[in-house]
Amino acid sequence: MLLILIVLSGCSQNADSKADIFQYKNSYVGDNSAVGNIVSQLAYSNELKQISLHTKEQPYGITLEYNDITAKNADKEIKETVIANATYLFALIQNVERITFKFPANEFTVTKTEIQHWYNNKLDDFENEEDLKKLIKEHLNSEDSVNQFFSK
Repeated sequence: MLLILIVLSGCSQNADSKADIFQYKNSYVGDNSAVGNIVSQLAYSNELKQISLHTKEQPYGITLEYNDITAKNADKEIKETVIANATYLFALIQNVERITFKFPANEFTVTKTEIQHWYNNKLDDFENEEDLKKLIKEHLNSEDSVNQFFSK
């Protein structure tokens, strides 16, 4: 009976931790557990092969290496994933300055300065997922804007 309660308690804690990604707000790149938990809740986390944390010298960064994304419109899907996932990571992790996304056919590096300039918004100021999702959705609605971000 006690074992069942422990298992059920563990499951409900996992469900709760997935429910609010903002519980990891103000994490650091060096906290591999927090970074892993954040990334596990982002788009295409099931296609993630490897996470590398770059913490030896500034600027601190993260590299996310993915398997091939075989969506109907893979190029668009990859670009949207890069923007959305970078947005979450920059909003939640205090000291990350650059994130590299590696796909079998493409590699993109996004800096915090670049994406905040693109949004014309400081990502550190977001305190909840709803507002951050709204910002991402507004900017991803314009294919021209997305393409402009990647034409830098």
